[in-house]
Amino acid sequence: MPVLFVGHGSPMNVLRDTAFTQHLGKLGATLPKPRAILVISAHWVEHHPTLMTSAKPSTIYDFGGFPKELYQVQYGCEGDPVLANNIANRLNRFQSHIDPNRGLDHGAWSVLHHLYPEANIPVIQLAMGAKLSMKEHLEIGADLQKLRKEGVLILASGNIVHNLNRLDMSNTPTTPSWAEDFDETIKNALLQKDLTQLLALDKSKHPLWQMSHPTLEHYVPLLYTVGASLKEGEITFPYEGFEEGSLSMRSVLFG
Repeated sequence: MPVLFVGHGSPMNVLRDTAFTQHLGKLGATLPKPRAILVISAHWVEHHPTLMTSAKPSTIYDFGGFPKELYQVQYGCEGDPVLANNIANRLNRFQSHIDPNRGLDHGAWSVLHHLYPEANIPVIQLAMGAKLSMKEHLEIGADLQKLRKEGVLILASGNIVHNLNRLDMSNTPTTPSWAEDFDETIKNALLQKDLTQLLALDKSKHPLWQMSHPTLEHYVPLLYTVGASLKEGEITFPYEGFEEGSLSMRSVLFG
């Protein structure tokens, strides 16, 4: 199976018909059908890596102030407790936990709604461990790599540029040069497999790290896909673009 990182942006995307949401639908139709999906979302962080073991995950509305119809969206997929427990055991060296009550947050269901609208593929979710280093997030991704041969789609959901204080909510938003610059820097780092840049080991190499990510939770999911990718695997970008000016919606597909 390939590995996929997607930008998710506003939860309102679940109701929209845009170039971004259309590309998700096309991806879902062209990728090999997985037997299960493992989601790593920017919107689930715990003290330790945690696997959702619910057999029927609920739809979590982890936001406020949106139109009523958004709170009526349901993503009625099944879970896979056996697979989730198996992954938790694989990640034991990272002090992994399980959560039988956790549902899917909007970082998961808002993109799955377009990727697999029939909701007929089991979905589990992995929480990022708050205490882990950037390198350890990458290592977890590497430990998950074997799932690809087992028919599991590893799907990470975040944004390569994410600064809510810098969004342009006007009717004619423009993308600032700093956002384009950082997005292109990470694109090139992915193509060159530049771990120093991807792991932010030397932020002096790119002073826009802080501007692009005041907090890192929307960036870190990308590291799981990098870790799970193959050294010789092809990297493509099914979608490139921005919403609300500076919010990168870039998708990355690892073959």
